Amino acid sequence: MDAAVFIATSLDGFIARPDGSLDWLNDAAAGGDDYGFAAFMDSVDALVMGRNTFEFVLTTGAWAYGETPVIVLTHRELVLPAGLPGRVETRNASPEALAKELSARDITSVYVDGGSTIQSFIRAGLVNRIIITRIPILIGSGIPLFGALDTDLQLELVRVDSYPNSWTQVEYAVVDTR
Repeated sequence: MDAAVFIATSLDGFIARPDGSLDWLNDAAAGGDDYGFAAFMDSVDALVMGRNTFEFVLTTGAWAYGETPVIVLTHRELVLPAGLPGRVETRNASPEALAKELSARDITSVYVDGGSTIQSFIRAGLVNRIIITRIPILIGSGIPLFGALDTDLQLELVRVDSYPNSWTQVEYAVVDTR
């Protein structure tokens, strides 16, 4: 199974403020360009996200994932809003166990989202591709995209795109050194 990350960070590497707020990103994203998100979503079979990310997505008002199956990783019971149960499932599983389950369901490509979820999939060696859109703002502190690793993770540059609003998007392939 291939797993990819598609995420935005501040220039100093944070995905959210310490309290989880994304006000800095929402203000910056008012322009309307999707920065390749729709094409990326078309390239994956499912989305795996953490509960906190899922709960945040529900506050945005728009469901950006269409009919793509969404698996929410959570240790607690989660009541799904009306209209979503057919598309959203919950699991309490390790990244390795979930990857095995999804592969058995012929899901070959997943989008991994949410800070802790991304970090756990990286530590498990399951992420093959990382796409980061850097927003030219320094927020000084917050929730970092990357956490502690047991070993270095070698990346290879695939592409770099720049946009008129000074955003940059970088795609890396994870080099399998294990």
